[in-house]
Amino acid sequence: MAAFSEYADHDGLGLARLIADGEVTPEEVLEAALARADAVNPTINAIVHRMDAEARGRVAADLTRGPFAGVPFLVKDLGVGVEGAPLGNGSRLWDGYVSPADFTYTRRCRDAGLVIFGKTNTPELGIAWTTEPVAYGPTRNPWDLERSAGGSSGGAAAAVAAGIAPIAHATDGGGSIRIPAAQCGLFGLKPTRARNPAGPLIGEGWSGLATGHVVSRSVRDSAAMLDATSGPAPGDPYSAPPPARPFLEEVGADPGRLRVALHTTGLDGRPLDPENAGAATEAARLLGDLGHEVEEAMPTLDIPALSKAFRVIIAGNLWNVVAMRCAALGRRPDGEGLERATWEWAQEGREHTAADYAAALTAIHVAGRTLGAFFESWDILLSTTMREPPVKLGVLRQDEQGLDEYLGLLMDEMPVTPLFNATGCPAVSVPLHWTESGLPVGIHIGAAFGREDRLIRLASQLEQARPWFDRRPPL
Repeated sequence: MAAFSEYADHDGLGLARLIADGEVTPEEVLEAALARADAVNPTINAIVHRMDAEARGRVAADLTRGPFAGVPFLVKDLGVGVEGAPLGNGSRLWDGYVSPADFTYTRRCRDAGLVIFGKTNTPELGIAWTTEPVAYGPTRNPWDLERSAGGSSGGAAAAVAAGIAPIAHATDGGGSIRIPAAQCGLFGLKPTRARNPAGPLIGEGWSGLATGHVVSRSVRDSAAMLDATSGPAPGDPYSAPPPARPFLEEVGADPGRLRVALHTTGLDGRPLDPENAGAATEAARLLGDLGHEVEEAMPTLDIPALSKAFRVIIAGNLWNVVAMRCAALGRRPDGEGLERATWEWAQEGREHTAADYAAALTAIHVAGRTLGAFFESWDILLSTTMREPPVKLGVLRQDEQGLDEYLGLLMDEMPVTPLFNATGCPAVSVPLHWTESGLPVGIHIGAAFGREDRLIRLASQLEQARPWFDRRPPL
């Protein structure tokens, strides 16, 4: 079989079209993905578990149907099960754990025709903006191997940026889709709360802070994936507002004249790195050129209350999963198999009261109403995804730093992303800027609850105005 040398020239829908038209076979496409993984994964460490035999068996059995029929796909190794495959959650504590079933999201991916061939690296339990777990080692940024690929979906983003897969599953509890997309020069959409299902074993990720979707090289792949996977499953506790039409139909649609609020500081009032502030201002000029109304504005939020709420909610969820895992192993939780910051944060979850948790939920709902009122006057909130360009590996050390130091460094780099997790509103990172040294800087664009349609239209307009698909790292 001849090698499919044009594999990386196509997005997921492009590959599916080639397969449907008989120009290339699913086997050739899969072997191209596996060959690319063989070539670059030892360098970037994006994939921590390969599923070559299962993927080949699925293709050979002609089980691929749907809009992405035959397209190779990677699943993040955090919180989403693939039946019979390890689910390590980036942690030594989960060593040896195998998912007993496909999660609802996984089944919908298979129904869309995607061929799962591996699991991607993530920081321990997803609580970092970088991917450097003790269990599996650091994922390296394909644009600069000494720098972070972002987190917690760093393995997914590095794999897509490096051309291993055109799209990959990712999750986002504080920025974990958008941050690695920004660090690796990709498009990343965090959907509205409950847009995609979390079941059957999880009711809601981090009490509603977390949701899942993908990172991709094209806007249309992200839109089509949302069509394929979104919608409530029976018994879900709540659901997102249904879209007016398929999300894919929003690609290329006129976004109209939008009211854009630009901020070149973090929501905490602290300045962005000059490179990132300049990138946001440059994006604002582009939006103005495209006919949108842009002014400087930002919502007024109680940042200390919101930060405390995040700390309490994540602590409670960490303690819950650690205690459950230890109970399954037949031992008391004592920190063995966990990194230092993870264990210290989880212990806070054991110590908080039910009243603390209730107050935290109140704080995030207050933020949601504040942002909702802001979006009555504005259509879009514009900034950059991170405070500065991609940082060197080793800055954030989950295994060594105490919790207060760790959380200080964690929150310093995230000037806006957690707000959209607290409120449940959708947001995207768009790869519009590269530094002089060739590092990507993502532009963060957020919209009101349920308005992925608006984000997809605008991102598609930006994609046409300043294409990024052919920008690839020198790997």
